[in-house]
Amino acid sequence: MKKKTANPQVGVRANSAPTAAPTAVDEYIAAVPEPARTSLTEMRVAIRSCLPREATETISYKMPAFRLKEVLVWYAAFKDHCSLFPTAEVIGAFKDELAGYGTSKGTVRFPIGKPLPIALIKRLVKARLERSQNKKQG
Repeated sequence: MKKKTANPQVGVRANSAPTAAPTAVDEYIAAVPEPARTSLTEMRVAIRSCLPREATETISYKMPAFRLKEVLVWYAAFKDHCSLFPTAEVIGAFKDELAGYGTSKGTVRFPIGKPLPIALIKRLVKARLERSQNKKQG
């Protein structure tokens, strides 16, 4: 049975034809319409500020991601929200703090047009980094 997956391609615009998958993070962000582009850029800066210098950006599952030996977090823009994908384990650990946001197993959705909770995003990313580092040590 083929697994269905969300398609957060560059084609974030409603009712648009699918667009080619991006090959670089800057290409992905440039194709995102405002106001989502601003929110996504703010999220990118917040994520980057929490990670070691050697963490790199990549496209994974057609979304921007940061990796340090493995993908740590993904982030993406959609029609009415930006999402952060810090893994289900991290989301579970922050369940109470995330009560005001849409969540699913591995996703947190932040509505477009509202200020991003930058401090919360940073805590999520730091928790994901810590879990990744502990996994490798253990």
